[in-house]
Amino acid sequence: QLQLVESGGGLVQAGGSVRLSCVASGGTFNTYIFGWFRQAPGKERDFVASISRQGGGTMYADSVKGRFSISRNNAENTVWLHMSRLKPEAPAVYYCAGGPGVDLTQNGHLYSDWGQGAQVTVFS
Repeated sequence: QLQLVESGGGLVQAGGSVRLSCVASGGTFNTYIFGWFRQAPGKERDFVASISRQGGGTMYADSVKGRFSISRNNAENTVWLHMSRLKPEAPAVYYCAGGPGVDLTQNGHLYSDWGQGAQVTVFS
C-alpha cells in the first residue's frame, strides 16, 4: 500500500498558477496510475486528471483541459499537478490517489491509495 503526501496548496490569485506535488512511499511506484481529485465543502469529489504508469498517457476533466497538467517522475516517486489560469471558485481540497494495475480512469473507486489532501483557495 502506498503512502501519499501532497504539498504545494495555498492561496492563489485568480489567473495565477500553482503546482501540487505528491510524494509516494511504501509501494512499487511505477505499477500505479495516479490521479488528482478535488472536493469542495458540501460537494462530491470530482476527477481532475490522471496519468499512466510510465507517464505516456494522461486524462483530464473537461473543466481543466488546457489549463492543468499532470506529470510524474518514477525515479523520484513523485506526481505533480500544475494548475494555471486558475478561476475564482470555492476552496477545494486536492487529493492525490494511486491505482494499482488499472488503466487510466476517472473512476475514483478504482484508486486504492489516497493522500490527506492539499487545500487550494483561488481568490479574485
